[in-house]
Amino acid sequence: MAPTVPGFDTGFDHQHVTVADGVRLHVAVGGSGSPVVLLHGFPQTHLMWRHVAADLAAEHTVICPDLRGYGASDKPADLDGATYSKRTMAADIVALARALGHDRFALAGHDRGALVAVRAGLDHPEAVTHLLSLDVLPTLDMWEVMHGTTAVVGFHLYLMAQPPGLPEELIGGAPDAFFGHFLDIWTRDPAAIPADVRAAYLKACREAVPSIVADYRASAHIDVRHDRADRDAGNRLAMPVSVLQQDWGAALGFDAAELWRAWAPDLHHATVSCGHFMAEEEPAVVSAAIRDLLAR
Repeated sequence: MAPTVPGFDTGFDHQHVTVADGVRLHVAVGGSGSPVVLLHGFPQTHLMWRHVAADLAAEHTVICPDLRGYGASDKPADLDGATYSKRTMAADIVALARALGHDRFALAGHDRGALVAVRAGLDHPEAVTHLLSLDVLPTLDMWEVMHGTTAVVGFHLYLMAQPPGLPEELIGGAPDAFFGHFLDIWTRDPAAIPADVRAAYLKACREAVPSIVADYRASAHIDVRHDRADRDAGNRLAMPVSVLQQDWGAALGFDAAELWRAWAPDLHHATVSCGHFMAEEEPAVVSAAIRDLLAR
């Protein structure tokens, strides 16, 4: 049983589900009705969805896993560069939903979870009915818009893209300082991540440095190849897609909606005024976006 905080301590069942050989995902499941799967981002766990999940559970079966390599889920060693590809992680989510009795489901992801959600939508369109992305660009586009001194904001992307060894050693030497840095600078409302939740995030990350680095490393290598192959082949997201994000385009000089529309013909794109951790800072906005998406 994973430790819980308000929002996941009542009405949610915690279990471990096998999704691949030697890999089990920890998942919190609650509510009833059509299934909605919520995927967390960095540097977080399923706990980031505590407010949204409790809200949606009144009308949906809400499924909140820890991604492989994060939280209380298994953390297999990355031996081939593909263990933490978004393709592998997306297959985990489809297998998880099926193990829970759902062949089709709506999918929402934040940050790293949004990249997994996009890959699930591309690889498994028969399973993903609707897709919501919170505050990222697709992997290939993300790398293409990063340039010059503006790329300083993404220093962690370049650090964790390096070959195995150095990133793990550096981050492992001061994990709370490293992961806490992002919790601090990406939050506009510090009260949105109270002390007990912050402590849970830092503990989870502290215990998962190699797998978190492997996840990011995959996004600089194998994930880019997968995205480029899809773009070259003209593969796009067939389901209704909604995107909420901060206005990074204004700061970094790109049109986020245009980039997303190349992947998602049926797109609703909106910017928000809160910080990166919008499911905690503005949970009502995120819940409303999910409900609006499901109505399309």
